[in-house]
Amino acid sequence: MTDKRNASTARFGPAGNAQSFTEMGYKTSLQVPEYIVKMGLDAFEYQCGRGVNIGEEKARQLGALAAGQGIAMSLHAPYYISMSSLEEEKRDNSVNYILASARAVDWMGGDRIVVHSGSCGKLTRERALELALETMRKALDALDAEGLSHIRVCPETMGKINQLGDLNEVLTLCEMDERLLPCIDFGHLNARTHGGLQTMADFQEIFDAMENRLGSSRMKEFHSHFSKIEYTAGGEKQHLTFADTVFGPDYMPVMELIAKKGCTPTVICESAGTQAEDAKVMKEAYWAVMERQG
Repeated sequence: MTDKRNASTARFGPAGNAQSFTEMGYKTSLQVPEYIVKMGLDAFEYQCGRGVNIGEEKARQLGALAAGQGIAMSLHAPYYISMSSLEEEKRDNSVNYILASARAVDWMGGDRIVVHSGSCGKLTRERALELALETMRKALDALDAEGLSHIRVCPETMGKINQLGDLNEVLTLCEMDERLLPCIDFGHLNARTHGGLQTMADFQEIFDAMENRLGSSRMKEFHSHFSKIEYTAGGEKQHLTFADTVFGPDYMPVMELIAKKGCTPTVICESAGTQAEDAKVMKEAYWAVMERQG
């Protein structure tokens, strides 16, 4: 196969360390770049879901090692960010968590942080979105004040129906500023629509919505999460692995569309324990499509 891999192609990697990380004898985060390369991948999303607890020195070391291996770094901001909270203190804290996440990913040499918008609770979806937009603007102002305006904030599509973060809401947030990129979690969108991603046309609609709302450039460089997800009436229940044959979605339509449209996303796999292995499955599928296209 002719190897055309470079910065103008899609990148693939895991969210945090898969079970195989420790099974292969690795122990510390500074060994992650070696592991990623050994797994045949070229991206890694550092997990700060429970708080940004990595120090500057270690983050810079990790970033230097990743850069030396051509690994694209991103970071998942704390799960407890709630940009749509009715409590002003929680919204202000969310700005601080976004700022801390941006600092950390910058130390790592990355430029993308993934954020959850929050829940709707007792609010209407419209009011929750208004609050999230207000909080996001404050967060962007805070990034500007710290010289971090180059960091891309990626609002994520969410899997539970009562969470703020359907496709329209994420794109509305992203319309605020060019530096905002959607994090399209195809598993979440499938879960919140009770298996709504079935046909190529279903996936095409997502890409068309990104392009129509945000323009061709941001559609091409979007951030993505992918995993198969079990769902119930309320949406997402739990992440699965690619071995599951009951729940979707199928990754092939996404790989086909990424290749067809010349997209260069970072695709992060969030499978339950096999995220590195499943990321490699997607990467190989993507390159098979690229080869067919010549």
